[in-house]
Amino acid sequence: MNFRFLLLPFSLIYGFVIFIRNRCYDLGVLKVNKFSLPLIGVGNITTGGTGKTPHIEYLINLLSPASKVATLSRGYGRKTNGFAYAEKNSFASEVGDEPLQLKNKFPAIGVAVCENRKTGIEKILKDEPETKVVLLDDAFQHRAVNPSLSILLLEYSKIFKSDFLLPAGNLREPFSAKKRADIIVVSKYPLNLSDEEREKIILKIAPDSNQKLFFSGIVYNNLHPVFESNDQLPQTNASCLLVTGIADASGIKQHCELNTKLFRHLEFADHHA
Repeated sequence: MNFRFLLLPFSLIYGFVIFIRNRCYDLGVLKVNKFSLPLIGVGNITTGGTGKTPHIEYLINLLSPASKVATLSRGYGRKTNGFAYAEKNSFASEVGDEPLQLKNKFPAIGVAVCENRKTGIEKILKDEPETKVVLLDDAFQHRAVNPSLSILLLEYSKIFKSDFLLPAGNLREPFSAKKRADIIVVSKYPLNLSDEEREKIILKIAPDSNQKLFFSGIVYNNLHPVFESNDQLPQTNASCLLVTGIADASGIKQHCELNTKLFRHLEFADHHA
């Protein structure tokens, strides 16, 4: 028995609160802050696993170095509060694991964390006035700041699955919230997806005429030895220990299983320390 069904009454209460909150923003009862520089928000309507961080990385590669880019998130999992910059020598407990990953991968860009996105944007612009665009990570529900472009990620494997709102299910908002997005991306789709299956997804999502719909998939690079200096070793004869702390490790697990002879997986929960 799935005991989460016992939480359905709380999901109804949660849904009512979300509805009232969104209506207050729609009607202007709650203030929506706007900025003159481009803000690109990337988010989802489910809890984790849709691939927000890889898409943030994609946007960084797309926009820099032609434009000075900064990223801003709340720094999920950190044990600190307020505004902070991620540095290469920071700890995940200070800024969160994903911002630290971004800083180590893109040391030239500003990576900041702040629970209050308005305060965070203002601080970034004060410290780095030459910033041309700010990428807002996991910002679809943060309606106090109005992004210039809102990108909503919907995971391919969950589009046709029924789900409930939190806490009985994994939905942060109802599926109808997709109407707020400028761009909808179906993430983690199979690269061999047929045209017929693609059409079914388009009909299911039913984007508005002003919305753009895209499909994105993951292509894994070749495996490289950790300890051997020769990275041309035959992968199929190699052994692999995969350690993960992400919401869905099925893709990388399958890739390792297909490309190594001996395989072991140590799987931990999302954002595991």
